[in-house]
Amino acid sequence: MTDIGKLIRMDRIRDRNTKRTIIVPLDHGVSMGPVKGLTKLSETINMVAEGGANAVLMHKGMISKGHRGYGKDIGLIVHMSASTSIGLDPDDKVIVCDVVEALRLGADMVSIHINIGSKTEADQLKEFGRISKECDEWSMPLLAMMYPRGERIPDQFDSRVVSHVARVGAELGADIIKTNYTGDQDSFSRVIEGCSVPVVIAGGPKIDSDIKLLEMVKGAIDAGAIGVSIGRNLFQHDNPTAITLAIKDIVHKGLSVKEALERLG
Repeated sequence: MTDIGKLIRMDRIRDRNTKRTIIVPLDHGVSMGPVKGLTKLSETINMVAEGGANAVLMHKGMISKGHRGYGKDIGLIVHMSASTSIGLDPDDKVIVCDVVEALRLGADMVSIHINIGSKTEADQLKEFGRISKECDEWSMPLLAMMYPRGERIPDQFDSRVVSHVARVGAELGADIIKTNYTGDQDSFSRVIEGCSVPVVIAGGPKIDSDIKLLEMVKGAIDAGAIGVSIGRNLFQHDNPTAITLAIKDIVHKGLSVKEALERLG
């Protein structure tokens, strides 16, 4: 039986026609502090919304600082995991919100971050299972950020490792998986093939050129991804609206990188 509640909420964070999505994560204030692009959240959200982003992802305390009541509407994903870059173990993600709290805040979806290969993997997976059950009980869609991180993982972009962590997220009940792009269309298509739920790619660290960013987006879409979840490369861009529009041209309109670059002059 179709979970109509989940379906209605999912349609708020994706395009109803393409079934694809452009998500802009703005949760970096916990992990990195008040970096460029996050000091005036309402302005940043307005710029990416004007560019055609489908949803923003943020921690519970920031929702009243930027979402919504003005400008163009945009979906809301409440992030439930946290750790800081100055902590003893940045890979140890802990849960700082719950599904009912997110519902009260107006969330269309919730997200968690799981580091497979980390020292606290077992605890994070246990929380994943609990939250997945809670999401089903409340008809709340779940985005799982699945990353390979730890001493036994020399290359977090290895397609075999990324395929494994993506599959873990699907096995434990996520509705959408966010994970690393493996560098090319062929290898990432194997990640998609091995994952039974839709996949979006992470943006990763700041990329030094627009063309590299758009080539990554195009490769992921052509491999079968349903979209992107890109933060710093959008909200720290010199023109967040224009780069979001360029990504929209690829994700939702199927244009080439060359055609999308025209958005940027």
